[in-house]
Amino acid sequence: MAHGEVLEFEEYVRTRQEALLRSARRLVPDPVDAQDLLQTALVRTYGRWDGIADKSLADAYLRRVMINTRTEWWRARKLEEVPTEQLPDASVDDATEQHADRALLMDVLKVLAPKQRSVVVLRHWEQMSTEETAAALGMSTGTVKSTLHRALARLRQELESRGIDDARALERSGGRRDEGWRERCAA
Repeated sequence: MAHGEVLEFEEYVRTRQEALLRSARRLVPDPVDAQDLLQTALVRTYGRWDGIADKSLADAYLRRVMINTRTEWWRARKLEEVPTEQLPDASVDDATEQHADRALLMDVLKVLAPKQRSVVVLRHWEQMSTEETAAALGMSTGTVKSTLHRALARLRQELESRGIDDARALERSGGRRDEGWRERCAA
């Protein structure tokens, strides 16, 4: 890689590091794993930086690398898992409701397949459009919509099975209940 491209990559990382770390943090629940995920993605991207013709798509490229890396890790970890009769209780270190809600959400997201989790994270946390999500994940907009629909239905089902009312969660997160709020939650 030429010296100018190395400087360009360094400048890109310097300016986009926080946003990319937030994306990584939303893909994996543990902050240390998120940092590892981002670093691994940056190393993989560095080797291909000169091949990215349109640098305005670098964020999408890096997100795709993070998603692929996380999927590789998930597959490798999946082989090491041992089924147990009873799941351990989830612990929340911080007593504030916001942290408890976030921990609950991160725990609930674990029930989704990696592809579903990626779609939910990009659409709702990253607030990407359906088209942007489709481009970032390399799938059609129809696939994004159907995957998101199934993922949200699965999340609702998981919340219900845990006895958590989505209205209660909405109120705690600061959302306002008005006419049509339940329909927006279901959308």
